Amino acid sequence: MKRFVTALVLAGGLAGCAVPAARPSVGTAVIPFTSVGLERVLGQDAAGLVRLFGQPDADIREGSARKLQFESGICVLDAYLYPKGSDAPRVTYVDAREPDGSTIDRASCVAALTRRDGGR
Repeated sequence: MKRFVTALVLAGGLAGCAVPAARPSVGTAVIPFTSVGLERVLGQDAAGLVRLFGQPDADIREGSARKLQFESGICVLDAYLYPKGSDAPRVTYVDAREPDGSTIDRASCVAALTRRDGGR
């Protein structure tokens, strides 16, 4: 399984080489999409996220999908949970931003949220 995941990651990286990339404008931050540092979050169910971060600041449900939002003074993390078959919904994607909406690395936000004190 680990070899399969590694092969997929490498294939995705090589596939990106075949498409010409647009040059970012001056002053534009480019943050690569990666799941490194998100291992503690991806695949978790809602209870696992609560154990990791505490109670969510927002819990939004739409059909069988769910978004749990966790905030700190450093960042806001949105964890998107979707069911697969009859299994409980699990995190398939996370997004992060600074409280003012600026871009922040998702793994850095996860690390900051796991260090926040429980007395929000």
